[in-house]
Amino acid sequence: MASGSEFEGKVALITGATSGIGRATAIEFATAGASVVATGRRADRGRELETEASGLAGSILFVEADVTVADDVKRMVDAAVDEFGGLDFAFNNAGASRSLGADGKARLHEYTDEDWDYYSEMFLKSVWRCMKHEIEVMLPAGHGVIINNASVAGVVGAGNAAYTTMKHGVVGLTRSATRQYAGEGLRFNAVCPGWIDTEMTAAWKDDPERSEFFFSKQSVKRPGEPPEVASLVKWLCSDGAAFVDGVAWRVDGGLSV
Repeated sequence: MASGSEFEGKVALITGATSGIGRATAIEFATAGASVVATGRRADRGRELETEASGLAGSILFVEADVTVADDVKRMVDAAVDEFGGLDFAFNNAGASRSLGADGKARLHEYTDEDWDYYSEMFLKSVWRCMKHEIEVMLPAGHGVIINNASVAGVVGAGNAAYTTMKHGVVGLTRSATRQYAGEGLRFNAVCPGWIDTEMTAAWKDDPERSEFFFSKQSVKRPGEPPEVASLVKWLCSDGAAFVDGVAWRVDGGLSV
């Protein structure tokens, strides 16, 4: 993994940073000396994150933003440029799932247009929108690394067809960007976490059916921890990963083997 000094003076943008993987990644980069623009919809959590980073080598600036709102996305990218002078790294991580059907297990023929549009806006179009503005800043500088959170559902089939489709789309978007901007100093990769112990998955531990499914598939018999994903994101942004491009990295305890 890269040393902290490598990230000093660098600028990172992290969406969905008020909890879970995003929060851990914001702390990881700030600890390594980066100036971090952390975004999310919960301002109280964002302020807590800023306070927690006050003693770290780098810093965290919270910007309240919703990645499904075009103006918010432009504003958060502009904040990185206005406050810190540019943008070196971006981790497009934000997402908020919701139940489909009365029992949360609706099959695709039971989805409504509203269901499908929600997942499209939240998990795919939002990533494209973030990349659009991030690339616009990075291209003139001739360098930059963008990491997208694609989930293990981006590389294998999962029960939620809408979520799976959008996450497969994120992997495709990542790979397409790798081709489109070849030779221009930008790199793109995706991380594909499995069961990570976050607020979104907290109830899974008390669901015998779900936990049995994961543990029967995983070779590592526990949920992952947010810092385990954050450390991979940081490495993918480091000079040590300079020859790594267009890859969907599975962080799933062997689930998808």
